[in-house]
Amino acid sequence: MTRPIYLDNHATTPVDPQVLAAMLPFFTEHFGNPGSITHQYGWEAEAAVKQARETLAKAINATPEEIVFTSGATEANNLAIKGVAEAYFSKGRHIITVATEHNAVLDPCEYLKHLGFEVTLLPVQPDGLLDLEQLAKALQPETVLVSVMAANNEIGVLQPLAAIGQLCRQQGVLFHTDAAQAIAKVPLDVEAMQIDLLSMTAHKVYGPKGIGALYVRRKNPRVQLAAQLHGGGQERGLRSGTLYPPQIVGFAKAVELGLAQLDEEAQRLTALRDRLWHQLQQLDGIDLNGHATQRLTGNLNVSVEGVDGQALILGLQPVVALSSGAACSSAKIAPSHVLTALGRSESLAYASLRFGIGRFNTEAEIDQVATSVIETVQTLRRSG
Repeated sequence: MTRPIYLDNHATTPVDPQVLAAMLPFFTEHFGNPGSITHQYGWEAEAAVKQARETLAKAINATPEEIVFTSGATEANNLAIKGVAEAYFSKGRHIITVATEHNAVLDPCEYLKHLGFEVTLLPVQPDGLLDLEQLAKALQPETVLVSVMAANNEIGVLQPLAAIGQLCRQQGVLFHTDAAQAIAKVPLDVEAMQIDLLSMTAHKVYGPKGIGALYVRRKNPRVQLAAQLHGGGQERGLRSGTLYPPQIVGFAKAVELGLAQLDEEAQRLTALRDRLWHQLQQLDGIDLNGHATQRLTGNLNVSVEGVDGQALILGLQPVVALSSGAACSSAKIAPSHVLTALGRSESLAYASLRFGIGRFNTEAEIDQVATSVIETVQTLRRSG
């Protein structure tokens, strides 16, 4: 059987063969525990972890000591948000975030509300961008953290990180960004953007699942965090647990490859995305979700009028693998909270398609998908 064309690269990406090749020796040959510092096996693993930490730090203009390895961006987000809330409890109990954030940010904030924190959930404009004036007005003397994602996982919108960082720094408020979808896809600079905490993960950028990291600023200002996992004291006590060198090495290699071809790949993905969008506009009643240009190059999210959303996804399944929203929310029978935050009706939010175009997609695949979407929509409209 022919497998469907994979256009769900915001959910996860295949491991790049070069990443896999870098990882393999650390399963069998260099299998030591980085914490075992009395023999060669441990030294080899420790050296590999050190090199990976340097690679990831360089990618965002940080220092290696500011990189804390986690199991992924979800854990990094929880460590950042809960860790700051606990560490700065005596300073203030107010957190600001955005309605279109990933649940890995919204849910920890909701949890903190039950502990007595006030959480301001800012709306977005119809194009998905945050209104900076609204953010400025929401800041209070009690505010300890602002969390705004770099690139949205559903609509691909890129928030103005530098402007947000400048505003937070002026007010003495810590700024966290969930950069799971942005790392090695768009330029990130924690100094220029005045970011204090940054979450990232490997599996959105052709690395392995189960590994991520949190950048934690060490000076100007030095960020205090309360650990959420306790045990062996790894990662300077901020995240206990034996480090996993194969994943860490793969993470660093994936980011290194992404940065090496960042501009070239951005141009290629933009061309594929625009090619798909141009063809889909043959349909009446199809609308783009999110800002037209200030978005991830491989992202296209559309709503289709006059069709049942579930029937549309099912009709496309033999040809293309994609989703109607966040992969972690796709099993829920509810409209996307991101699309409803843009002002989309419930029916349009249900009838949406998220195309995540990636490194291994081709023009021929894009054309085939466009044809399939057009034919499926037309068939559903006739039968409806």
